[in-house]
Amino acid sequence: MVALSNKIDHNIKCSDHRILVIDFGSQYTQLLLRRIRELGVYSELFSWNISESQIYSFNPSGIILSGGPHSVADLHFPSIPEFVFQLGIPIFGICYGMQVMSKQLGGEVKHLTTQREFGRTRITLVTESILTSDMCDYVDDITGHSVLDVWMSHGDIVTTIPQDFTVIGINKYQQVAVMANEDRRLYGVQFHPEVTHTKKGKNILERFVMRICSCKSSWKIANIIDNIVMDIRMKVGNDKVILGFSGGIDSLVTALLLRRAVGCQFICIFVDNGLLLHREFDRIKDFCDKNYDLKIIYVSKEQLFLDALIGIIDPEEKRKIIGKIFTEVFEEQIRNLVPIKWLVQGTIYSDIIESGMSLSYFKNVIKSHHNVGCFSGIMNVKLLEPIRNLFKDEVRSIGLELGIPRSIVYRYPFPGPGLAIRILGEVKREYCDILRKVDFIFIEELKRDNLYYNISQAFAVFLPIHSVGIQGDLRKYEWVVSLRAVETIDFMTARWAYLPYEFLNKVSNRIVNEVEGISRVVYDISSKPPATIEWE
Repeated sequence: MVALSNKIDHNIKCSDHRILVIDFGSQYTQLLLRRIRELGVYSELFSWNISESQIYSFNPSGIILSGGPHSVADLHFPSIPEFVFQLGIPIFGICYGMQVMSKQLGGEVKHLTTQREFGRTRITLVTESILTSDMCDYVDDITGHSVLDVWMSHGDIVTTIPQDFTVIGINKYQQVAVMANEDRRLYGVQFHPEVTHTKKGKNILERFVMRICSCKSSWKIANIIDNIVMDIRMKVGNDKVILGFSGGIDSLVTALLLRRAVGCQFICIFVDNGLLLHREFDRIKDFCDKNYDLKIIYVSKEQLFLDALIGIIDPEEKRKIIGKIFTEVFEEQIRNLVPIKWLVQGTIYSDIIESGMSLSYFKNVIKSHHNVGCFSGIMNVKLLEPIRNLFKDEVRSIGLELGIPRSIVYRYPFPGPGLAIRILGEVKREYCDILRKVDFIFIEELKRDNLYYNISQAFAVFLPIHSVGIQGDLRKYEWVVSLRAVETIDFMTARWAYLPYEFLNKVSNRIVNEVEGISRVVYDISSKPPATIEWE
């Protein structure tokens, strides 16, 4: 057994217990991290080709091998560094993670042309294991064995388990669904315990993390706050700081943590890029003046951003242009405010993952974030991202702990590029003005009908198409807007919100009567997947 070092990053030192997730490119990896943190245990994502020094530095209590789209039947498949199996700590393979563990430890894996499993199914537990003992969704009437409802997504199957492993569970085809080597604390499941469709999935993860890895629940909000504040204080000292401030929950929480750490040594910079919601800065300034007395510098750059977006229709290009201009604006502000030593951002972990900037080898860029990577080269200023290791739900919990009202904490997320990605195609001031009015009506009516907090996200989208309409006996050929509302727990999957027809009718009537230039309103009934929550 190899003793791991005690070198710990300041951002995560509030926990001596942590789980390392080795990523093989699963669509559920971010969800897996969240599930572990919900247990009160810190978890972080690393690539499958992780180095020994990275492992020693992280000092994990256990390792989880994620799923992935690859096949161990391929000539060159992502594998686990051999030293990982010599660490003597528990390892849990999920889907591809189980297959690659089996292959590298001497088992056999076969690529399936039939009997592949995608979606809900059931497995039968045929042998006792610490991982699954006392877990049951149903009892098989014939054998008396426990049966679990699970979520499968695989085209390969373990046909021969490695030496000294035991088959714990089987699927409906009598194939290996759960395997274990209890002596070495190595476990594998063919299904995905991190998704809600696996009913006992949370119990299985908790069993591995808390019992098998002996982790304690120490990743708690009070500890997180104390350690972030300590880290800011140690790094910043007496230096002057500016904070890129949008007024959203991420930047507001960052501002309050900064104030707790360094008092009045920082200034908030709010950039109006012309892509904001209705009266957004006024709302933010009024709230902050009344509650927090933050020093906020307002910078109006509407024309600069809109000019740069002329003729641009690709959403990823829009994001990059916006990020570039934000960088230039902050460089200008820093020159005017010398001596500034630090630029602080409210970047969170999902921003890092979606932008392909995490420590995962599979840098699948879902969407660029203007606050990820763009500011790292500004002059001689150091970049500080105090909450970059946190997910949105953790940031919201910190916000509540810091006394931010629930109405602010649970305000709908607003994308960094703003209305630029809610306007399909080219962005124009006319479209922004129309969309602001439409969005305001939609949100106002959601609040009036007490629907706002029943859904997770709602907004309007401007469609660059004309549709025939009739107003006052006159033919109109004007724009179309779409309303979007979703319900979700983790924003990894989402269901379109079943808003009442009467409500949609009222909102539609208000929009076409009150917003000049709109002839048609549609409602988006796409779920995620296959759609995303935002349109671009």
